[in-house]
This record gives sequence, structure tokens and C-alpha cells, in this order.
Amino acid sequence: MTEATERFFESLPARAPEVLRGPVAGTMQIDLSRGSHTVHWLVHLQPGEIEVSRNRGPADAIWYTSEEQFDQLATGRAQAISSVLRNESSFSGDVVLFLAFRRFFPDPPGTRDPREVARAQVGRLR
Repeated sequence: MTEATERFFESLPARAPEVLRGPVAGTMQIDLSRGSHTVHWLVHLQPGEIEVSRNRGPADAIWYTSEEQFDQLATGRAQAISSVLRNESSFSGDVVLFLAFRRFFPDPPGTRDPREVARAQVGRLR
């Protein structure tokens, strides 16, 4: 398990109130593979809260990817939806959980919020 992935999962409970504002609730199991070894994370999402454990369990959705791919996601060097569309990871179950969880991943390095760019442009015109 990479340090970036560990830090990502550790940061989720503190970030949940900001990220999980909508009415999303359910449990997602995330399986990260490396060779013949698989690490399991169980993530229970609800509005404003998230609980993370290193267990397997009943889940409303399962996301399967490699440790390397998840490290790319956790550091903003890859995007979750693109990962699934390219078959670099697979997902089954409640897609709403996947769409909510992907908001925890950082933007790619160097990305700026377009609203900030527009404000800077307006400031220069004045």
C-alpha cells in the first residue's frame, strides 16, 4: 500500500462534511490489487459523514482496481470515471456511491478553478 493511498483514506472523515453534502448513503467496498494480493477498504457514506475500515463486508457497490491505479487517482494524476471507461478499474452496484466518492479525489496538478481564472481576468480589465 502506498503512502499516498494511506493518507487519502485517512483524510476522508475530516473532508466528508465538505464533500458529502447531498443525500447519498450506502457502503462501498474498494478492492485494490497488487499481483495476487488484494487489500480491501470498506467505506460507509452518508450525508456529511464517512467511515473507513480495512474490512470486507456487505456493500451496495464494489470498485476493483490496482494499487498503482488508485495511487494515480489519490494524487490527481488520473480521473476516476476515465479509469472505469478505459477498463483500468471496474465498478458494480450503486453508481451514485461511485459518483459521490470520486469527488474526494484531488484535481490534476496545476489545475485551477475556472471561476478563479475569470476573476483574475476581470481584475486585470479594471
